[in-house]
Amino acid sequence: MEQKLIWGVGMASSRIGLGTWSIGGWMWGGSDEAEAVKTIRTALDLGITLIDTAPAYGFGRSEELVGRAIAEHGGRERLLIATKVGLAWHAGAVYRDASAERIRTEIEDSLRRLGTSYIDIYQVHWPDPLVPVEETAEALHRLFERGTIRAIGVSNFSPEQMETFRAVAPLHVVQSPYNLFERAIEKDVLPYARRQGLTVLAYGALCRGLLSGRMRRDTRFLGDDLRQTDPKFQPRRYQQYLDAVAALDRLAHERYGRNVLALAVRFILDQGPTIALWGARRPDQLAPIDDVLGWRLDEETRVAIDRLLAEFVTDPVGPDFMAPPARETGPRSVVSLRS
Repeated sequence: MEQKLIWGVGMASSRIGLGTWSIGGWMWGGSDEAEAVKTIRTALDLGITLIDTAPAYGFGRSEELVGRAIAEHGGRERLLIATKVGLAWHAGAVYRDASAERIRTEIEDSLRRLGTSYIDIYQVHWPDPLVPVEETAEALHRLFERGTIRAIGVSNFSPEQMETFRAVAPLHVVQSPYNLFERAIEKDVLPYARRQGLTVLAYGALCRGLLSGRMRRDTRFLGDDLRQTDPKFQPRRYQQYLDAVAALDRLAHERYGRNVLALAVRFILDQGPTIALWGARRPDQLAPIDDVLGWRLDEETRVAIDRLLAEFVTDPVGPDFMAPPARETGPRSVVSLRS
């Protein structure tokens, strides 16, 4: 397993981290608890040392399953738990709340669910337009100084928001959507992270499964699965993305004897201070990890990737549909979720 030292934490992380949003079940059509725990333990056995979770993933369920799996597996001191703060929920509806008061409550709930006395990487899930960034940063800085958290992160923040945050508290990690189909951070967040020595946790590495190579035209998504409303999975664009995946798969086999999944994750790892978050709900979904490690894309292949994307995806769309709408004033409004 390739390693990346995260400034502030004082220990290296695997270049692939386990993403556990889907394990929480909510917005992914449900989840099997025993299978979820088995998946987390399989990831640890494969050399993954960073697990990314959040309270809002299944309304606490994901954190509880992560805590249970680590307790059963052992070796907490050799693992990095990354969780988040700043989203609250009521009656199944989620809204942003990154106030100092919310942070004080949420840290205790996360520690209890995870079964740990400290959190390695604590991240603000989304910037809250009703709470000054300075207030949020100061609350996390206090936790950092007490040793309750070992490193501070933000998720879905712009460089400007990160600059404001860093005027009050140290910042070690930024988590952003990043994959072959969603590359907006290459214009601002990724260069900023390189300049400031921040580690980038790339979420959505396989673009909600599109880049796994397993999706077909007749694939159906059930229950509350968010892909039912994801613009990439709608008839207007879905075939474009499937055609692009097929072309990228051919390229990967011709150049490296690997598949599109390996190409997609390798692309992220080659971008510098990056860790790819690999979402999985079943142990078999982690089987291809070895295909990603120990090689690099050459410049000719990167050019070919850009050419294929431009050729096949003629109506591209980003991950904006997942962003909670900005609140204005008054009661906190109901929103969607992600990172």
